[in-house]
Amino acid sequence: MSARLTRKFISSAAVCGAGFAIGALVMAARTGAAEKASTSWASKVVSWDQAKGPVADWGEIRIHFQGETFATKDMLTGIAVVKPGQAIHAAHRHAEEEYLVLTEGSGTWHLDGKEFPAQKGDVLYVEPWVYHGVTNTSDEPLTFVVVKYNGKGLTPPPRPNDGRPDELKR
Repeated sequence: MSARLTRKFISSAAVCGAGFAIGALVMAARTGAAEKASTSWASKVVSWDQAKGPVADWGEIRIHFQGETFATKDMLTGIAVVKPGQAIHAAHRHAEEEYLVLTEGSGTWHLDGKEFPAQKGDVLYVEPWVYHGVTNTSDEPLTFVVVKYNGKGLTPPPRPNDGRPDELKR
């Protein structure tokens, strides 16, 4: 992961008004790679090479931090690189709030049953239990940052009793 891409992410997220996503990402990046946080973390930077995650036919995701922070539980931060014509998974839903920050490439956003163009610099916010996703519909890799969490002291909303699956079919 180049310093240039990191600077582009920070700039894009600020322009899009994703202040919380930036703050959460910075805090998470300083805490550790794919490790459970204790109640007293040590500040640090996690490099692209230190972050680990699955590599699959669709591309790869690097998990920079997963666990608990001062203000969040179930926190996950990472960077995904999705190959042309691919998606990590079909549109899905879950109890956590989530931000996706598109830093490179283009594709199609899926949000609450609608589809629309995804472009570099976009920030998607998803409230709990709303279907969402992104597909790379371009000829170039699509890179996004994910920040997903539940807040401490808050009970996540219950799963909707609508008989629908948590991941839609492709």
